[in-house]
Amino acid sequence: MFSRANNKSVPQREQQEVRTEQNKSVPSIISADLSVEGHLVSTGEVQVDGTVNGDIRCKALIVGVKGSVVGEIIAQTVRMHGSVKGMIRAKSVFLASTARMAGDVEHESLAIEPGAYMEGHCKRISESNLTPIMDDRRPPRTEAVSAASSSGPRLAGPPKPAMVGT
Repeated sequence: MFSRANNKSVPQREQQEVRTEQNKSVPSIISADLSVEGHLVSTGEVQVDGTVNGDIRCKALIVGVKGSVVGEIIAQTVRMHGSVKGMIRAKSVFLASTARMAGDVEHESLAIEPGAYMEGHCKRISESNLTPIMDDRRPPRTEAVSAASSSGPRLAGPPKPAMVGT
């Protein structure tokens, strides 16, 4: 009735269940009353219902209806119901009818519902171009936040001299 084979198989099943639960982690949630200044890096899912001023790098990103992101987003999937100002680079991007997007989108798959606001360029990329970036665990660049939050385009070159009346 209690053989050695049965005793050994129980701990193995428990170990498999623990590993499965670890792979299915709870999403990280930025609630509506929370504002984050800085970069977010996660190997799982991130849901933004509040405000994030910084870059986000994760497996899956959901921007809620009242959520707002200013910065670069790199993810496998992006589901947007709120607003984003900055570049999105993802395998799959979905813009709901309530979405407000100002920036470029690099994607493998893109879906935009009627009513969504989109200002920027859309560029289809292959999975081979996306994979190295998704595997990179370095923190996001800091220039993206300042560039995304600037009030307008900046022109390169020396400053123009002031005009003096005669």
